[in-house]
Amino acid sequence: MGLGAAQVRAARLEKAWGPVGATVSGVVLVLPGGEETSERRPSRLTVGSARGLGRHLARRGRSKGLVTHVVRYRARGWNGPQALLASDAQWAADEAVRRYGDVPVCLAGVGMGGRAALRAGGHPAVHSVLALAPWLPEEGGAEPPEPVKQLAGRRVMIVHGTKDVRNDPELSFRLAARAKKANRDICRFEVHADGHGLRQYQDEVRALSVNFVLGTLFGVRFARPVADALAAPPPLGLRMPLASGFGGT
Repeated sequence: MGLGAAQVRAARLEKAWGPVGATVSGVVLVLPGGEETSERRPSRLTVGSARGLGRHLARRGRSKGLVTHVVRYRARGWNGPQALLASDAQWAADEAVRRYGDVPVCLAGVGMGGRAALRAGGHPAVHSVLALAPWLPEEGGAEPPEPVKQLAGRRVMIVHGTKDVRNDPELSFRLAARAKKANRDICRFEVHADGHGLRQYQDEVRALSVNFVLGTLFGVRFARPVADALAAPPPLGLRMPLASGFGGT
């Protein structure tokens, strides 16, 4: 591939939500969805969705010193071996360290951003990875399987709707099963009857995300289903149903 527009543009962090300066104690980098191949700028729709998640996490974690940023990729495409989105996620983690110092980082990705979060999870600053409805390649093809060894030592949560027709939930289960062999601190929740956008149970998914982020970055006690999912052997902890009403009062 020649010098395309994506190679000319630079990745950046969008504005911070949450406290600033010395009060920052943890960072979430939200990675929007993308496409398999494209040098077009990131989609406004996917970036807007990521902003909603980032704002919600920042509000719930503000008292702990949590700051969130949406990562603006150079382009929306993964682009084969270039793995552009993962490269931009790595850069974003470097930038978080430069801005905030030695604070724990969570990579939270949606769709193709979920793949980027999992791939970049080995960055030294990353303590945890949250992948919502991640796009993952088919296994057993010409390309090598998606790597998982970089996730050792990180806490990882995957959340996937069972009726996602865009990103196959079975592929995220298979990746989680492989990753569990290298890292016991991985769990996966299934949102029954929900599709790709996880809209039907959005409140529950956001409450689950908040509990995981605050637990992995600040030591807040995990909700019982999260603790059980992390502790359970496969496949139980990798097919944990997300109960209706999770996180409600």
